[in-house]
Amino acid sequence: MLFWAGNSIVGRAVRADIPPFTLAFGRWVIAVLFVAPLALPKLRAQWPQVRARAGWLVLLGFLGVVCFNSFVYSGLHHTSATNALLLQAAVPSCVLLFDFLLFRGRPAGLQVAGVAVSTLGVLFIVFRGDWAAVEALEIGGVGDALILCGVVCWAFYTVLLRKKPEVDAPVFVFLTFLLGAIALAPLAAFEAARGLTVVWSWPVVGAFVYVGLFPSVLAYFIYIAATMQLGPARAGQGITLMPLFGALLSALLLGEDIALFHAVGMGLILAGIVLGAFALRAGAKSPVALRAPRG
Repeated sequence: MLFWAGNSIVGRAVRADIPPFTLAFGRWVIAVLFVAPLALPKLRAQWPQVRARAGWLVLLGFLGVVCFNSFVYSGLHHTSATNALLLQAAVPSCVLLFDFLLFRGRPAGLQVAGVAVSTLGVLFIVFRGDWAAVEALEIGGVGDALILCGVVCWAFYTVLLRKKPEVDAPVFVFLTFLLGAIALAPLAAFEAARGLTVVWSWPVVGAFVYVGLFPSVLAYFIYIAATMQLGPARAGQGITLMPLFGALLSALLLGEDIALFHAVGMGLILAGIVLGAFALRAGAKSPVALRAPRG
């Protein structure tokens, strides 16, 4: 969760030095290079499984790699890292909704209550604690809207993970990362053609290395190990902690202010996590979508 939180922190910190699509493209190129030695020896043997569900693989790569990261990095040019991270706490509620609509998933009542409370916290942040804005349907700005679009893409991605090819994790990760890098290449080239280029410095190099290695490669495999030891329900619940880590990091590292509406929203999100923990203790099953890694 700490690595994933750092992704938004870094994206916000280098927004003036790296165009958003260029950052996303560089991230997945680096990730592909790191994962390739693990995936390529197995790819040939597992190619029949890949070919059998190639369409789903392309869709998952498009939603989880191209769309999600493009929306997040673009949104970070217009909103704070604190808002971007906290808004991602809306993922569980979107997941429950899409899982029901697409696969008729039926979560336990206590789990729904936990998600509802966390969502209330997200809404409090989106409308900046001003409920009068709800009547006008005004949100914090274009940056928050872009982040919420990314949340929707990620929720669809995680719900549809059940359709992925039955291959080893390194093969699946490598192929989706590769598809994402290919799709983002023309968008990064378009930015360069418009004169939006990277302002190179050692911190910028470090930013590319961080986003390509820590939230893309290491966090994914750490999460797999956690899932094997704790089970998918308990490990998946930890995703909701990521925005809270990020909000604190953005205050410490970026000097962003945490306003009263942030604190109230964080408190509600934490309350939702507690309800979710009680649901797990009661034997409730979390939806498959919450098992997916955050990119």
